[in-house]
Formats: sequence, C-alpha cells, structure tokens
Amino acid sequence: MDYLILGIILGVVQGISEWLPISSKTQILIVSTFLLGIPFSIAYSFGLFMEIGTIFAAIIYFRKVIWGILKALIGKGTKEDLLLLKALVVITVITGLIGVPIFVAVERLVNSPALGIPMAMLGLVLIADAVVIYFSRRGRPQRELRDITLKDMIIVGIAQGLAALPGVSRSGMTTSSLLLLGVKPDDSFKLSFLSLIPAALGAIAVTILFSKSEVIQALHLIDLGGLITSIAVATLISLLLIDGLLKFAKSKRILTLILTLGLLAVLSGALTAIFG
Repeated sequence: MDYLILGIILGVVQGISEWLPISSKTQILIVSTFLLGIPFSIAYSFGLFMEIGTIFAAIIYFRKVIWGILKALIGKGTKEDLLLLKALVVITVITGLIGVPIFVAVERLVNSPALGIPMAMLGLVLIADAVVIYFSRRGRPQRELRDITLKDMIIVGIAQGLAALPGVSRSGMTTSSLLLLGVKPDDSFKLSFLSLIPAALGAIAVTILFSKSEVIQALHLIDLGGLITSIAVATLISLLLIDGLLKFAKSKRILTLILTLGLLAVLSGALTAIFG
C-alpha cells in the first residue's frame, strides 16, 4: 500500500477515535495489524506513539488555557489557572502510577476477549450519565471546574490510568468520571481533553522506554513521509472534532451526544469481547 494513503488512513483513525469512547489504541492496533501485518504487541506500541497528532491538536486548540497554566507555574496565573495546573499534575501523577504497570503487563493481555468488558461497562456508565443529567437538571446545580476537589482529581487520574488497557477509551473514562462527579458536560470534556496532553506525552515516553524495539520495527514499516502525513491528518481531524464536541457539550443536545457516545462504547466493548 502507498505510504501516503496509509498515513492518511492512520491519521483519520487516530484523529477520530482519540476523542470518542472507542479507544484509539484499539483502532490503531486493528488497522496497523491488517494494513501493516505486524504483531499485536508492536501495533499496540505504535498506537500509543501515534498520539503525537492529537497532542498537537490539543495544544493548538487550548493554547490560551495552556499559556495561563504555564503562567501559574511562576505565580502569575489566575485562580482558575492555578486550579487547572494542580488538577493536571494530580491527574497525571495518579495516571502514571496506575497506567505504567498496566502498560508493562499489557502484552500478556492483548488477545484477551475479557478486555472488551470494561469498555462495555464504560458505555453503560455514559448512558447512566445521560439519565442522571436528564433527571438532575432541575434538581441540583451542576459543578464547574472551579468546584473540583483533590478527591475528584484522584478519581479522574485513576480512571485515566485504567485507560492504558487496550480496548478502554481514555476520553471516555475521564469524561464519564467527571460527569458522574456532577461536573458540567462542557467542563468535563474540557478537562478530559486537557488531561490528554501530559498523559499522552508520558505514554509516548513510557512506550519508547519499555518498547523501543517494537516502536522501531513499527516505524520501519511506514516511511517518514507516511508518518508525517498521519500526524498532520490526525491533528487536523482532531481540531475539528474537539471544537465540535465542545460546542455540542454546551448545547441543549448534550443528552443526545452522551447517549450516542455510550452506545458507541458498548458496541466497541462488545466487538472487542467477541473478536478479542
């Protein structure tokens, strides 16, 4: 297959699946296995490495927020900037403590159909989120990002760490946990997307550290032009999807969005369980 076409396909898959509860790792793993013919363990490492494009997109889209967070590092940010800095640090540390051991052990589990069960459960949680939001809209005010506590940050970090399992969506885990904690949908998506940046950077570093040979083998199967193309396409698709999801989350149709994401997660989990 032409490397340019291959790069476009991988970029589209990564750019769409990263932000939806269908596990980008699993989708890249499947596409890499069928298009490149590489073993699952190598494809899994390559899937984590492919997150470069989505990191670029998140940094570009949230550049003003990130600038505020960086100012908070030197004591010049607002209270919200400082809170976001604290949240990202706590979430990332907890994610690493849970996610790294999972990543190291994951090669033994990558063919297990049981991995589809957590994803299906996540879908049910998202559907439950929609029900809770529907019945609680008039009953209690929803929390904003400024209201999140250390306990909330730890819970989100645990959820994101568990997403190191193949077949489990990072964005789905973090968004659903925030929604269950009573955080407004648009703020839930925002913090979830921001949390991707340090988590994905850490995942890439861990991938290179523990699976360097697998990454090198995978990169040898797609030339530099194909890799650059995949990253560029993933960035563009991600920018469009981030903007669309955040606008949808602020609209009155948020229940439709969450129900749809829940059904996608259930379907993804069921297919993973069936096909392993």
